[in-house]
Amino acid sequence: MRGGALSAAQLRPAGPEDCGRLLELIRELAQYERLAAAVRADEDSLRATLFGPRPAAQVLLAELDGVVVGFALYFANYSTFLAQPGLWLEDLYVQAEHRGRGIGGMLFQAVAEQARAADCGRMEWSVLDWNSPAIAFYKRMGARPQQDWTTWRLTGTGLRALAERGR
Repeated sequence: MRGGALSAAQLRPAGPEDCGRLLELIRELAQYERLAAAVRADEDSLRATLFGPRPAAQVLLAELDGVVVGFALYFANYSTFLAQPGLWLEDLYVQAEHRGRGIGGMLFQAVAEQARAADCGRMEWSVLDWNSPAIAFYKRMGARPQQDWTTWRLTGTGLRALAERGR
């Protein structure tokens, strides 16, 4: 196991004062995923969307010796087939030098606990098909990939054009 024995990481909910550090970790994640150019977030937009009047998601932070080294960002969704809420895990990230110490597992389990507490019928996420370390991690956690489903997305100009169609 890299990094020695399991860490004594502490988990806590993020607050508005954590937006600067959260943004640093988001940028690191984007760099790792080869998507750095896609990051448009800044501290103000994180503060407004995560801690404003209608928070869009929740964030758990993992700390080692008072330093935030990882995070999980998740939000509610809904399954019409189950007639139950679900939970979408948008991001799970631990800095490279702190991986292999159980921190990712702690974050993942804590999100699963949140899903169970909210009576969610499922917890879902996506993973890049080339990210074999993440895929191996999720398999160790007991997760299995979905078959016959492909994620589709509308963003930016396409989303705007569709929303304005027929006006």
